[in-house]
Amino acid sequence: MQRPWRKPWRLSSIGGLIEQFLSDAGFDRGPWLVIAFAAGIVAWFGFGSPWQWGGAIVAGLLAALLGLAIVQGDKPRAHVRSALIGIGLFFAAGVAIIWIRSDYVGAEPIDRPAVQWINGYVLEREDQPSRGRLRLTMAVRDADSGTARKIRVNVPLEAVQDGMLEGAVLRMRVRLMPPAPPMLPGSYNFARAAWFQGLSATGSMLGEAEVVERGDESAIIAPIQRQLSEHVRGKLGGSAGAIAAAFASGDRGGISEADEDAMRDSGLTHLLSISGLHVSAVIAAGYLLALKILGLWPALALRIRLPVAAAAVGALAGIGYTLLTGSEVPTVRSCAAALLVLIALALGREALSARMVATAAFLVLLAWPESIVGPSFQLSFSAVLAIVALHNAAPIRAFLAPREESWFAVLSRRTAMLLLTGFVIEWALMPIVLFHFHRAGIYGAFANVIAIPLVTFVSMPLIALALVLDVIGLGGPVWWLVGQSLDLLIGIAHTTASQPGAVKMMPQMDDWTFACFVIGGLWLALWKGRARLLGLASAGLGVGLLLATPIPDVLISGDGRHVGITTPDGHLLSLRESRSNYAKDNLTELSGVTTEPIPLAQWPGARCSSEFCVIAIKRHGRTWDMLMARNRELIEERALAAACEKADIVVADRWLPASCKPKWLKADRNLLDRTGGLALNLDAETFQTVAELQGEHGWWRGEGP
Repeated sequence: MQRPWRKPWRLSSIGGLIEQFLSDAGFDRGPWLVIAFAAGIVAWFGFGSPWQWGGAIVAGLLAALLGLAIVQGDKPRAHVRSALIGIGLFFAAGVAIIWIRSDYVGAEPIDRPAVQWINGYVLEREDQPSRGRLRLTMAVRDADSGTARKIRVNVPLEAVQDGMLEGAVLRMRVRLMPPAPPMLPGSYNFARAAWFQGLSATGSMLGEAEVVERGDESAIIAPIQRQLSEHVRGKLGGSAGAIAAAFASGDRGGISEADEDAMRDSGLTHLLSISGLHVSAVIAAGYLLALKILGLWPALALRIRLPVAAAAVGALAGIGYTLLTGSEVPTVRSCAAALLVLIALALGREALSARMVATAAFLVLLAWPESIVGPSFQLSFSAVLAIVALHNAAPIRAFLAPREESWFAVLSRRTAMLLLTGFVIEWALMPIVLFHFHRAGIYGAFANVIAIPLVTFVSMPLIALALVLDVIGLGGPVWWLVGQSLDLLIGIAHTTASQPGAVKMMPQMDDWTFACFVIGGLWLALWKGRARLLGLASAGLGVGLLLATPIPDVLISGDGRHVGITTPDGHLLSLRESRSNYAKDNLTELSGVTTEPIPLAQWPGARCSSEFCVIAIKRHGRTWDMLMARNRELIEERALAAACEKADIVVADRWLPASCKPKWLKADRNLLDRTGGLALNLDAETFQTVAELQGEHGWWRGEGP
């Protein structure tokens, strides 16, 4: 009987073509299984309802069953079969584990802002002298339900008392707020982060606190960390001392906002977070020192495997440094990856490989699956994967291969390789930085060429030496050298950040554009041969979508208080002059503006009274009339209805009567409580909402899109 297809050979050969491609391109199942696991976690965040999460799990299991159903006859399909089974199972497992994790650790936020008295047990203490406060994470008991809640409270430095340590019981009056959702579409989602941290509320202390029970001073790690930070800042003042304290103890609370901004805009902010670079430097120092010292004893060297012993010393050094610096998730993640490298070295295996990176990522995602959507996880693993892919490429291996040549030629090749690595890392990380922070340092590759060796081979070893010499009181000269090296680092940051065009602003990259960059980067990194070049197509599509992304014409915060209007000449008009840097930063970043916002009342084209502002916005051959409330003063309803009738868009931070009927959009509390913040595109007459990105996840309190 003749088949119904005109060209039956095409259908029957699809499996063979895929099998041949996987074989020729060097298909390694390990990394792709971890990517499938990560994709399942991301799918849970992207899908909005339980039936979709369940459907994703079923889809993964069906893919695995399809793989099992493939018959291996005369033409075996080993790669296709194993890919379908493994990827399907790991994808389903990823969806399931983040769903379970969310239900297990998620904390229901408080219903509304409140001022109340609490008796709280201090769980964590974080000193932030540069911001004039102490941050306490506390466990309290809800007066109405009797259930325990975890909250975070800021205490002004002038109100700090002795005994406010871990384990203390404090009585205080506090102002509490539910964890804030994104202010605008694309803004930082603190509510989601707080959900997985178990935080029900955040706020600040009012008045003075009563220390009911002093903290447990017998604790080990936290007091040592604080004492070490204070010791370093006492030996080295100013900005250099604050950064040295961050390197030594993980305490970033003393770093000024100006230095933080300069490090960010110069592409050096990763140096301030205790992560891969710092942990790797400590472990490498421990490994090499142990290897050299133990090698001095011939009797010992003949009886034990020195790489194994040195790896054990390096592991202990890395674990100790991780504990000392607070055991934050990025530090633990970096320590786990470095320990895998040590194991590979001890076993005589290749230390840096894509499979090693994938194993470390899988262990982290197994423990903290929510970290997949955070910039820290994405930046650190992307950087390591970019380095591994670059150094495993055949041309680079040939370029770095040992050969007989002068020391100048060796130094030149190593310097060129360092610069190339910096460029590759910068280009690999730029989509991630733009997606999360809407800005990226353009000259980061050049700054990192000097800054990374400076920190790794000068500043950190000098800090360690100074701390050792302080035991016998001889650390002073070394601390001076530490200060000089860190002043150089700060100077590099400020000089780089102040250059024209040093910062690239990007208003908003949507999820699909970001996915194109991620898929392209992973394809380039994990395939071999010419097949990897297909990743450039996906990355190129991402660039095209990014360039086509329109800048929002109007931004409206979720509470209706803050409105930003972009102008054709690159300015941002702001409805309110806010004291909050948070509101101003969100408006400027998501509008792609680097200058200070201009108050709407000072703009020549706007008319403002004490109650309302009116402005005509000309876009693409059409004029849009906007009416915006400046306060909550009551207005005579008939006059308000007449003003609304003339306007295309009305914005207010309160409920407006039904008689207010603008021509297109009424963004009052009735709408904004359901949608969250809005980003308006007047050309397409559309708007994006915060709610449409949240679904039915536990941290979202709105009613729906």
